Amino acid sequence: MNPQDDQVPAVRRPDPMYTAESAFFWEAAERGELMAQQCQGCQQYLHPPRPMCPECLSMDLQPTQLSGRGKVYSVCSPQYPQIPAFDYPLLTALIDLEEGIRLLSNLVDVELESVQPGMPVEVCFAATVGGRAVPQFRPEGNK
Repeated sequence: MNPQDDQVPAVRRPDPMYTAESAFFWEAAERGELMAQQCQGCQQYLHPPRPMCPECLSMDLQPTQLSGRGKVYSVCSPQYPQIPAFDYPLLTALIDLEEGIRLLSNLVDVELESVQPGMPVEVCFAATVGGRAVPQFRPEGNK
């Protein structure tokens, strides 16, 4: 047996890009929390982060922790060209969160053939090369 077989593969996923509006989102991911902005004017949840609510134009937006639960809206498995920073097969999905936000993320711990629209999922987090984290989703109860 080769001693390298027991080694954990190196993390290759790139770090997220922080902006003034998105820093709270990425900092929460590092803590294992999923957050979004919530408009204090109309109570809408917003994603991606932005400086103004598109519904009521309020600029009073507060970071709010989300449940991390949702359902698969759609999924695809990109094939070519493969991106060296990601493990394949790669599942990319639109996730409808309980709070009404739709996120683009990755699905893990499931095969493409097993994914169905409406499948319940929950957030988990993947490490990045710089020691940060990004949210991704797995089938509910698949810890």
